[in-house]
Amino acid sequence: MHRTPRILRTVATATVVVAALTLATPVASGVAAWDVAGSGSWTDERTLFVGRSRPEPVLDDRRPERPEPADRDQAEPSEPVAEPPREDRSSPRPRRSVLVRVPDGGLEARRRPSADAPVVGRVADRSRFYGVPITAWVEEISRDGAWGRIELPYVWPRRNGWVRLDGLDAATTRLKVVVDRSAHRLTLRKDGRVIFRTPAATGRPSSPTPLGEYFVTDRVSFDGGSYGTFAFGLSGIQPRLPLGWSSGDQLAIHGTSSPATIGTSASAGCLRVSEAALARLKPLLQLGTPVIVVR
Repeated sequence: MHRTPRILRTVATATVVVAALTLATPVASGVAAWDVAGSGSWTDERTLFVGRSRPEPVLDDRRPERPEPADRDQAEPSEPVAEPPREDRSSPRPRRSVLVRVPDGGLEARRRPSADAPVVGRVADRSRFYGVPITAWVEEISRDGAWGRIELPYVWPRRNGWVRLDGLDAATTRLKVVVDRSAHRLTLRKDGRVIFRTPAATGRPSSPTPLGEYFVTDRVSFDGGSYGTFAFGLSGIQPRLPLGWSSGDQLAIHGTSSPATIGTSASAGCLRVSEAALARLKPLLQLGTPVIVVR
C-alpha cells in the first residue's frame, strides 16, 4: 500500500458553507481507495475512480463506532419529516466529497499548500473520547492535487490547514448533512438532492450550536436516556458550555429523552433528533460524512 504515488489530478473547488468540494477527476495512482460500499474495509487500488467506469462507493451501516456527545439534556424524539428526492436535470451533477483516513500519529497541517508554509496545527488521528481512527473530510484540494485542506478536529477557535495527500487512503461520499440552526432543521442530501429532512433541537441561546464545517468522527449506541439510542460524534467542540457543565464538550447528533424539545433551541450545543430520525440516519452517516451547520 506504499507505492510511490503520483500527484492527484486537478480538481474543482466549491464553497463549503453549504456544499463540499469533491473530485471531478480520478485520484492519481498510489492513493488507496476505501471500499465503503462493501465490507467497509480499506482496499488498495491503483486509482480511485469518480464518475468513471468503476461503480461509486455507497455508504452503509457495517461498522458502528462510539462518540462522546456534548449535550446531556433530557429528550425523546418526534417523528422526522421525510421528503422524497428532488432531481433537477437541468443542473450539472454535484461532485462528491473526498474523505481520507488519518494515519497513526496524525497529519501536520500548514497555513498554505506548501512544505515551506508555517505549521498551524495537527489533524488528530483518533477521536477525542473514544479513540476511533479518524476519517477526515477534505474540503478543498490544491491545483496540483498534492495537498488537501482539512478543518482541524476538536480545535477552538476553529481553523483549518493543508496536509499532504500522498499515500493517504481515500474514499468519496455522495452524502452531506446540512443543519439550519435558526430553522431547527437537519437535512440529508445525496448528490445535492434532499433525501431526508427532520426537525432538530439546537443549542439554547446561551450555548448556541457553533456554526461551521464538521465531519462524523464517532458512532455510538446507547441504552436510551439523555442521548437516546444512538449518537454521531462530530469533529467540533462547544466553547460556550453552560455554567457548571460536567459532561464532554464534543458536538454530536443524538437522540433524546425529552421529545418536546426537538425543533427548539434547548441543548448545550448538540443536535437532538427523534428515534425515527436516528433509524434513518444510522445506516447512512459513516465516519467522515460532512456535517455543515449554517445560520
